[in-house]
Amino acid sequence: MVPENDIDYGSREIPAWIEDATDAILLHLMNFPPDAETTANRLIQPYLHYIDANGEYRERPYDLFTGECDVVDTLHRKARDHGLYLDSSAYDGMIIGAPGSIPFRVRRLEEIRSDKRRGIVFGAAAGDALGVPYEFLKRDTFECTGMSEGGVHGKPAGTFSDDTSLLLATCASLKERGKVDVEDMRRRFCDWLYKGAYTSGGSAFDVGNATATALERGRGCDGERSNGNGSLMRIAPLVFVHASDDEVRAVSAITHAHWISTEACVMFVRILGDLMDGECLEDAIAHSMPSNERFALLRDLVDMPRDAVKSSGFVLDTLGAALWCALHTGNFSDCVLAAVNLGDDSDTTGCVAGALAGAMYGYESIPAEWIDALRGRELIEQCLF
Repeated sequence: MVPENDIDYGSREIPAWIEDATDAILLHLMNFPPDAETTANRLIQPYLHYIDANGEYRERPYDLFTGECDVVDTLHRKARDHGLYLDSSAYDGMIIGAPGSIPFRVRRLEEIRSDKRRGIVFGAAAGDALGVPYEFLKRDTFECTGMSEGGVHGKPAGTFSDDTSLLLATCASLKERGKVDVEDMRRRFCDWLYKGAYTSGGSAFDVGNATATALERGRGCDGERSNGNGSLMRIAPLVFVHASDDEVRAVSAITHAHWISTEACVMFVRILGDLMDGECLEDAIAHSMPSNERFALLRDLVDMPRDAVKSSGFVLDTLGAALWCALHTGNFSDCVLAAVNLGDDSDTTGCVAGALAGAMYGYESIPAEWIDALRGRELIEQCLF
């Protein structure tokens, strides 16, 4: 039974007058000023009264719970058919009244997706660079609050590692080839390893064992002990070209060919796709979760305490840690800093969490001082599309 005042949209029939009114409202919103705010209640007001067949002035039934929820749900549902998104994110978490009173701005879906594409790439680079100085340090022995220098690699502040370099190589291949071309990507990965391409300092560093071995011998490592996070960290750009699951698996297998790594990459790309389409993270995880029990550790992240979160280089640990951080924070900065501060493989956890947070909150949510501090910003811009 559906509780009182809880609308079951799966079975409820929306009144015809609301369907008609929202059709007219959406046509109006197509030309709505981009920075202006409005509410569902304000938009529906002209449609609450009508003249009946007898010429009598009538008022339509419209109550706090059912009516407002019907209008809000129908507007949001139909907005996508018009290429629009009704953005009320500025008021998330604020109790300001009934659903119809929550202000929103009208944004075009393609503008949002473009912002999220930039957010994924720059977010990954920022998370990577934040984590580089703290790689291999144990949890709670340090606190990352922003870009810094040093660490085991002794790099200047804002330096990204192999994670972002290979992600950019993936981006560049997709941009130039216009499709998933595994051999072209492999060639670019070798250019990174042997010639320092796609780096901010002219040479590769922090190269993973499986990645180096796979590129040297020309095929991915497929042993169960070769399930590091070296393909997960670079796989995000495949969401930009709507890559199929098999294409994602093939790109992972350039270096990491075991099924655990390939399926982790498929899950991650699916989640990013749902986030770019406006899904909430919990739903995106549920939609993308493999049935195999090896992924069971990712099913209870909402209730998992921080002490139980693993941040090693194992691919499922990295994916789980990044998802945990995204689930337990409410903005880009908090998500990425939480990831880096888990310690151990801090740069890759930060990189994957940064891509997630970029897909959730967009490029504009990344602190400007982090973007300004990134070394190789021009390279990142060149690889974006």
